[in-house]
Amino acid sequence: MTAVETLWNGLVAFVFYYPLFMSFLWMTGAALFWWRFERHEAPWDRPVPLRGAPPVSVLIPCFNEADNAEETLGHALAIDHPEFEVVAIDDGSTDGTPAILDRLAARHPRLRVVHLAENQGKAMALQAGALLARHEILVCIDGDALLDRHAAHWLVRHFVECPEVAAVTGNPRIRNRSTLLGRVQVGEFSSLVGIIKRAQRFFGRIFTVSGVITAFRKSAVHGVGYWSADVLTEDIDITWKLHRAGWDVRFEPNALTWILMPETLRGLWKQRLRWAMGGAQVLLKNLDALIRPGQRFLWPLLLEMCASLTWAYAMLLLAVMWLLGLALPAGLMPDVGSPLSPQGCGVLLGATCLLQFAFSAWLDGRHDRGLARNLFWMIWFPVAFWAISCAATVAAYPKVIARGRGARARWVSPDRGIRPD
Repeated sequence: MTAVETLWNGLVAFVFYYPLFMSFLWMTGAALFWWRFERHEAPWDRPVPLRGAPPVSVLIPCFNEADNAEETLGHALAIDHPEFEVVAIDDGSTDGTPAILDRLAARHPRLRVVHLAENQGKAMALQAGALLARHEILVCIDGDALLDRHAAHWLVRHFVECPEVAAVTGNPRIRNRSTLLGRVQVGEFSSLVGIIKRAQRFFGRIFTVSGVITAFRKSAVHGVGYWSADVLTEDIDITWKLHRAGWDVRFEPNALTWILMPETLRGLWKQRLRWAMGGAQVLLKNLDALIRPGQRFLWPLLLEMCASLTWAYAMLLLAVMWLLGLALPAGLMPDVGSPLSPQGCGVLLGATCLLQFAFSAWLDGRHDRGLARNLFWMIWFPVAFWAISCAATVAAYPKVIARGRGARARWVSPDRGIRPD
């Protein structure tokens, strides 16, 4: 075997077996999390009453949310908690959002509305809300998220139990399932997001809270300088700020919120590219933790991010070489096989994907009834989402390097799925 063939086979093995290794690692961690934290829990819709529950401020940054604001605020104002307020931050919306918020504020004494003169981005909107909030615990959700009425209870208990907890992220569930993309994302959020957060919490540190539902201790967020205005994913960035400041960040699977996700390829690509660019910004910003022994608790997360980045570029290299081998005359390129199904092991990949989803359906089935009905659609997950995630990662790093630091991260109205007539 030549050196080129050996290198090729090594790259193919890494591209193929790295996701499989991580899949079984995540499933093992999630199973251990369930055994330690979840198996004796009360049902998510019948939580045990919490003595001395502190009041909370629910922060909802809104930018052009005229289609969703009333429904989102209606759910936030209906949470089951002894004392709370809702603070809606209108981040310079140009549609009917300001009028809707003002109308609702006139009807609901718990609701306060803040209007920013111009669009500042989600990070600045959250900071404005935090500075105006009356209470120490901040429950932050997106302008299209429907907060479960028991979510605050499940989030707040962690702050009561432990003074070192700075943030608790909840369990987002997808509510639009009208297309193949929507159905596959239902599985993705269970088989990836839910399982990975459980595993990371059990093994050590959570990579990121979910920006769509997370509770924060206000003094901790103030201590780390609030959310960064120049990072595209403010949720990943604030998580790492809190980790590096020595705070504990947790995952609470019973704290539910129902969200909308893209159902077009264009919307999905824009979302995944933004996520990948935000992850790249955070990785580059925190690489110095690798030379700080006092922050070695972050090394597994950093190494996993570096391995995933290497995997994406290795996949790109293999795909390009394979395509060139098909296009060029025989003999000009090494005789290599497809990187998409090396040595006919695609069945193992598909079986592992379905196993992971079936396990996640069992874990989250009590929160999301009918989840198993999406099992069939998960056979498309490796093809569609691995390709998109790989392409987004490859595209993200050059964009982030060209973007530099300091540019304000502003938001645009994303694809929120296909609405029924």
